[in-house]
Amino acid sequence: MWRHKQAGFTLIELMIVVAIIGILAAVAIPQYQTYVLKTQMQRAMSEASSLRTAAESCISSGITVAGTAAGECDTGATPSSILTGATQGAPIPAGTGVARLDLTAGAQKITATLGNGAGSVIHGVVVTWTRSNAGGWTCGSTAPSKYKPIECAN
Repeated sequence: MWRHKQAGFTLIELMIVVAIIGILAAVAIPQYQTYVLKTQMQRAMSEASSLRTAAESCISSGITVAGTAAGECDTGATPSSILTGATQGAPIPAGTGVARLDLTAGAQKITATLGNGAGSVIHGVVVTWTRSNAGGWTCGSTAPSKYKPIECAN
């Protein structure tokens, strides 16, 4: 007669598989968290950067006050779930914020402060686009270097 060989895994084989999965998770989870924080920093930089066009338009028109009233520079900024700070002249939903625009001569800049839904490690970090007298924009950030976008390495 034929004997049926028992099918299945032994306890030691299962323990080896669990150990391998644990080692992979120990490496992958911190890497993923770093990736998420880098992505949030890139997003904040991009959201602040999108206001440069409106700022240039206002500067070329001689408007130096940001806001939504007549004669003020309306950036058209939309609320962000990872930024904190109210808009200049318009209400925004709770739990959101926008980048701020300063058009004062010699100190023209766009500032985005991470908060609300941003990761706790970068909560309170500031991303700033600063305009030079020649009209060029440079990005700077107070974030730890491992989270900074390449464009904001200053």
